[in-house]
Amino acid sequence: MKRTSTSTDKPLAGKAAVRRAFFASLTGTALEWYDFAIYSAAAALVFGDLFFPSEDPTTGTLLAFSTYAVGYVSRPLGGFVFGRLGDVIGRKKVLIATLVLIGVATFLIGLLPTYATIGVAAPIMLVLLRFAQGVGVGGEWGGAVLLSSEFGDPRRRGFYASAAQIGPPAGNLLANGVLATLGVLLTEDQFLSWGWRVAFLLSGVLVGFGLWIRAKLEETPVFKAMAAEETRPEAPIREVFATHRRALAAAILSRVAPDVLYALFTVFVLTYATGELEMSRGSALAAVLIGSSLQVFLIPLAGALSDRINRRLLYGVSAVAAGIWPFLFFLMVGGGSWPLLTLGVVVALAIHSLMYGPQAAFIAEQFAPRLRYTGSSLAYTLAGVIGGAIAPLLFTALLGAYDSWLPLALYLAVTAAVTITGICLGRDADSSEDEPGKGKAQQPSAPAPTATTG
Repeated sequence: MKRTSTSTDKPLAGKAAVRRAFFASLTGTALEWYDFAIYSAAAALVFGDLFFPSEDPTTGTLLAFSTYAVGYVSRPLGGFVFGRLGDVIGRKKVLIATLVLIGVATFLIGLLPTYATIGVAAPIMLVLLRFAQGVGVGGEWGGAVLLSSEFGDPRRRGFYASAAQIGPPAGNLLANGVLATLGVLLTEDQFLSWGWRVAFLLSGVLVGFGLWIRAKLEETPVFKAMAAEETRPEAPIREVFATHRRALAAAILSRVAPDVLYALFTVFVLTYATGELEMSRGSALAAVLIGSSLQVFLIPLAGALSDRINRRLLYGVSAVAAGIWPFLFFLMVGGGSWPLLTLGVVVALAIHSLMYGPQAAFIAEQFAPRLRYTGSSLAYTLAGVIGGAIAPLLFTALLGAYDSWLPLALYLAVTAAVTITGICLGRDADSSEDEPGKGKAQQPSAPAPTATTG
């Protein structure tokens, strides 16, 4: 049953449809980020030895992280291709395609022979499959955000859009939980020989579950209205670059610090803890596991909070905290204490949650509804190239070159300044854009001169 009682007179989907969309957005992105996180953790822990053997462990790790970066570099292709399709043919069809793509790629990684078996062909195939993963994720995020937020009340976009944001920590939690369990059950030799493959092969089962959920969904009400009004764009990519340049810049820059902070405290921290602090792999994974489990709850809370207070203000204050915390973290963990490592990771991921929860809504509302999939996808994927893609590589290179954590913390501080710049360029929410008859809107309103309720 439908209900139509809002101050904007915008037809909203029924509560059951809203819940299904929220769950589909959350589970779909969680499953895709499980695949992505499994690869990230494996790159930090085992891929250097198995696919990039070298007498210098740092060189092997750098090469392994280079394949991690490929997954980010390939995202813009997914953003361009699937973002355009999402605004032209609909959100649902594209989201099914992206889930299939990344699931198949991850499953095949679990079947790959290693360098010792087939030589240089092994890392080449690994890079190609990683590229496919990135293309899928690049097309997934924008659609997942719209899937949940376009079914719900636009005045609560922060909360509804956060469904897609819960996916990464949930997927990371699941991935690290699987790896930690395998680490406990298997010996080091067993894990390196075949145990890591189990985590990748599980992807086939998980993706099948995700497809079953998404196949049962309807198209979003906003896209249905655009189709009925015949306001779907013919060339959405060209329109975004022609009419939404400031919005695109704001959305791209706003993502940089969250991406780098997340890379530091979920990926590189595994290398730092096992290499510099001489902790066990299981201890390092446990710290990330605890932090990620708390994020599952903190992210939707942060999204909901941004519906009550100014979204940009919350985001900006959290970005300042992101620039400061690494300096304190590295001082805390210098003695190799696991409780302090865990506390440091938990605080870092809590700060990340306060940025990441409102982020999806902030980015989506920079663009007119008819260009949201394209604009959001381009911002998400292009930001990944300058943010998360190179972060583990730079962290590893900086630590190897200077043998000090200080350059790492300074790097994070610079990215925080970049994100604050993007937030200042952005605009506050305008829920009236989602009203029927507003589909022809091309250009979002100018950024508000003063803070208003987000």
